[in-house]
Amino acid sequence: MTIQIGKKIPDIELKVMGKNGPESVTTAELTAGKKVVLFAVPGAFTPGCSMTHLPGFVVNADKIKAKGVDSIICLSVNDAFVMDAWGKDQNAEEIIMLADGIAEFTKAVGLEKDLTGVQFGVRSQRYAMIIEDGTVQTLNIDEKGVDKSSADTILSLL
Repeated sequence: MTIQIGKKIPDIELKVMGKNGPESVTTAELTAGKKVVLFAVPGAFTPGCSMTHLPGFVVNADKIKAKGVDSIICLSVNDAFVMDAWGKDQNAEEIIMLADGIAEFTKAVGLEKDLTGVQFGVRSQRYAMIIEDGTVQTLNIDEKGVDKSSADTILSLL
């Protein structure tokens, strides 16, 4: 079941790239006492994610943070090495590139997408959340395209 507005996000241990390799971080650490924009993509380096979704947040990071957002998180069902390389490729210095390598968070919030038919395995749906102190305030899910979860849309909702 998809997480609902007003609910706490599950506290899951995920990975980010640190100075010496992948480091563990929990969703509670990332969101407690903070206003966070978390957006998820089906896969790093994929066309829609690399040409539209992530770049929109990179370009608008300062505007989003000026609206009181403490951090912007990009989540994908990829490993920390891939997320780090993709972040560098996209100049995403202001974005936390969060690896949900085994789709644990994605499944816990009910936003997984089974793409085994095209040999991608379980991935995340494309969505964006505004989270305040660990509680979902806004959840926009895209069925197709990158409209509801785009940086422009999220910026208009802050």
